[in-house]
Amino acid sequence: MALESINPATGEKLAEFEAWDQATLDLAIKNAAGEFLEWSQRTPMETRCQLIKNAAEVLREQQDELAELISLEMGKSINEAKAEIEKSAWVCEFYAEHGPDFLADEMIDTDASKSYICYQPMGVVLAVMPWNFPFWQVFRFAAPALIAGNIGLLKHASNVPQCAQAIERVLHQAGVPRHAFTNLMIGSDKVESVIRNRYVRAVTLTGSEQAGRKVAAIAGEELKKTVLELGGSDAFIVMNDADIPAAIEAAVTSRYMNMGQSCIAAKRFIIDQFIYEDFISKLKTAVEAKFVAGDPLDTATTLCPMARQDLLDELHQQVQTCVDYGARLVTGGYQLERAGCYYAPTILADISSAMPAYHEEFFGPVALIFKASEPAHAVGLANATQFGLGGSVWSGDPATAETMALRMESGACFVNGMTKSDPRLPFGGVKNSGYGRELSYHGIREFTNVKSIWIR
Repeated sequence: MALESINPATGEKLAEFEAWDQATLDLAIKNAAGEFLEWSQRTPMETRCQLIKNAAEVLREQQDELAELISLEMGKSINEAKAEIEKSAWVCEFYAEHGPDFLADEMIDTDASKSYICYQPMGVVLAVMPWNFPFWQVFRFAAPALIAGNIGLLKHASNVPQCAQAIERVLHQAGVPRHAFTNLMIGSDKVESVIRNRYVRAVTLTGSEQAGRKVAAIAGEELKKTVLELGGSDAFIVMNDADIPAAIEAAVTSRYMNMGQSCIAAKRFIIDQFIYEDFISKLKTAVEAKFVAGDPLDTATTLCPMARQDLLDELHQQVQTCVDYGARLVTGGYQLERAGCYYAPTILADISSAMPAYHEEFFGPVALIFKASEPAHAVGLANATQFGLGGSVWSGDPATAETMALRMESGACFVNGMTKSDPRLPFGGVKNSGYGRELSYHGIREFTNVKSIWIR
């Protein structure tokens, strides 16, 4: 089996790598396990923090080169790719600074002479990561996991093998030992064997609901800890007293950033009935004025390709089915007549419960518009999905908006702001969007043994 790197803007094959055989994979896992004692117990946390801080410096020093690699492998605009590298550096610095406090022993007053909670690393952790944010997704796992004393194994998406190699190289250049973080050059067919390997203690996955179910089932049989960050179909509620220009600007950014290929992107726009048509008109104008197709490496380009043709085809089929069921096609709805996986930014209005848009995640540049009669109806529409990752509420009445945010079934909700991940805040979902948390102190503690010590 070969892992291919293909430029989605041109269809050109950039590189090809032979996947590891089972013997090579098993040896890599064994070497990783052999590093655990040295890394977790003999390497002081202060040293581990310094090495992760070094990684931030390497990322910034190589920002242009790494951002270009992202753009070439999965089609992200060069401007967004540079921002992704910067955010990856930020999460490294954040945990290098705060990791020791997050993992410090907590003294507890009990009937003992001394009792406390300590956080000890679990061991070798497998990270199964997606292509849509190929650096950020990995570093938001790797920085806290390595600082906590764990060993990282990376099974990256098969269409970004060069990004995977570059991440491993960055960490090793920063001084992280060779076997403390290893990129596994394998396809999805070998993930089960890694999870079942006796040296692997836990798994984290960011990806589709289907992939999450499979990984969780295997890990469950092995009684191994999992953290799953899965799909999302985030609601973006706009009430009639909202700042409409601000909401429109955020709607365009949140829906079409990374060509809509984001779990936490706004996907379902739930609009108050009194401003419904006006919002659609303004959103259409903003979308059609903003996006110009071009080379992702050109800083002037605002419309980039989707990552793969099969993803575009699946999205287009969802759009066509909605139109067949009566959705209004406001703009877009077609693949551009040019080389590459370019899909026109699309808006579908008048969504009903009979359409795929009501139940499914649309992973691409398609905005879905729903009409709400009043705040309770808006929250009901927001919760009428199996997903629960993020969401946002836009209103001139922050108190009412906060009440709506509290009632939304999601791992996060932003009021008068675009939903986003932030190292300072926990990130994750409920329902079919997964479980567990990344980022903040919650994230660094996910892959630790929360141990109670009681002494008389």
